[in-house]
Amino acid sequence: MTNIAPCLCFDGQAEEAAHFYASVFGGSVDHVSYYPQENLSPSPAAGGSVLLVEFTLLGQRYQALNGGPQFPFTEAVSLSVACQDQAELDRYYDALTADGGSPAPCGWLKDKYGLSWQLVTEGIMANYHSGDQAGIDRMIKVMMTMQKLDTAAMQAAFDGDAA
Repeated sequence: MTNIAPCLCFDGQAEEAAHFYASVFGGSVDHVSYYPQENLSPSPAAGGSVLLVEFTLLGQRYQALNGGPQFPFTEAVSLSVACQDQAELDRYYDALTADGGSPAPCGWLKDKYGLSWQLVTEGIMANYHSGDQAGIDRMIKVMMTMQKLDTAAMQAAFDGDAA
């Protein structure tokens, strides 16, 4: 079976990041590979150090590669999580912004490694798919004022109950 596993580049923190993400999302670190003792790659990594970590989050496979500082994360790629409810969103948001992470507009954030995330609830995603463009417009207008999403306020705006 063919599948796609996103590969995330880190500057020496691949294993640490994989363990962190697994702790946040209840995932697993599945395999760790190492550079040869005599490192022949263009990476400045020391021979014998961690090269690639394979891990699983919420059933999705990922790879974390220690590729060096020349490949920083940007907002051009983010991981989007459809949370069951506000409590789950809050739990992930707090964990991902802790210890050096930072909030960003409209439900986005950067974690302590610089990786961008989008956290939204399944209910809000259902509103986006509803076809009610007036409700979606009201909801987006309210969302544009937020960092961490407040799903109750967004739902009220969608329903026409917000100012």
